[in-house]
Amino acid sequence: MTTVALAVTDGMLHFELSLACEVFGSDLTGVADPWYRFSLCGPTAVRVGHFRLEPDHGLDRLEHADTVIVPGWADIDRDPPAELVEAVRAAHEAGARVASLCTGAFVLAAAGLLDGRRATTHWAHAEELAARHPQVTVDPDVLYVDDGRVLTSAGKAAAMDLCLHLVRLDHGSSVANTLARRLVVPPHRDGGQAQFVRTPVPAPGNHPLAELFPWVLRRLDRPLTVEDLARRARMSSRHLGRHFRSVTGTTPLQWLLTQRIRRAQELLETTDDTVDAIATVTGMGTATTLRRHFNRTVGVPPDAYRRTFRSRSLPLAHRRQPPTVRPS
Repeated sequence: MTTVALAVTDGMLHFELSLACEVFGSDLTGVADPWYRFSLCGPTAVRVGHFRLEPDHGLDRLEHADTVIVPGWADIDRDPPAELVEAVRAAHEAGARVASLCTGAFVLAAAGLLDGRRATTHWAHAEELAARHPQVTVDPDVLYVDDGRVLTSAGKAAAMDLCLHLVRLDHGSSVANTLARRLVVPPHRDGGQAQFVRTPVPAPGNHPLAELFPWVLRRLDRPLTVEDLARRARMSSRHLGRHFRSVTGTTPLQWLLTQRIRRAQELLETTDDTVDAIATVTGMGTATTLRRHFNRTVGVPPDAYRRTFRSRSLPLAHRRQPPTVRPS
């Protein structure tokens, strides 16, 4: 079982902290068993916004965790506590994977973990991070950066993107997608964080595409057009495009292609289906088309991806199943 420790001290941002608690601290054994063993680690009882938290362990417990999460640091003009910086550094030296959410990158930078690495933080503070830590290559245009054992996320909602990415790394795409559906958030978002400055993640049921997304995901095996999506959403294609750009940061067709690729990744990880069969069930048509788009999007061919991310044991129900044809 992977252990996740959330570092908490006075001065953390409660939004990012609560996201990490929701993803890693909830009882989700129904999604994946075993789930994470989660703990809050802090010096004493801490104040986070209007909330008071009672840590489970001291900061020294961080170095015993497999993954350490550092939430956003509220006041970037103030140095983070030395004991927090030292504890995060010790955890990394002990072999932990360390991830920061939003301005938590300033804590990682203070610990020296970002020196010589590419990293990101909230777009409004990217220049300050780069100026204060010139040995860090700050990329303000991405949602998160995975640099092996050190990961950083952009602002606010991008914290959820990084948390889901960690779940995807640990448990595979299928589990991450299931969790995303429970949380009513996209399992993966394309584009840079600048595209999400106005509306990082819509509130559940509070945007006009809330019902369209699950409808599309149930029909990825079918040829879908922008007109099909617009008809289902009861709006014009042009109006649909504007909403897609606002909610997802990309176009309807690009979003649809991304979902097809994600489904292909899930099937490559969890089934024995051939690339031809996966091309059919994901609506890509032919293996040649799937390979072209998959290689361009993921960076490796489907077969290479399967060898790397293949589940170590597959349920019999997933072996060599024919593509599923769903009714209209």
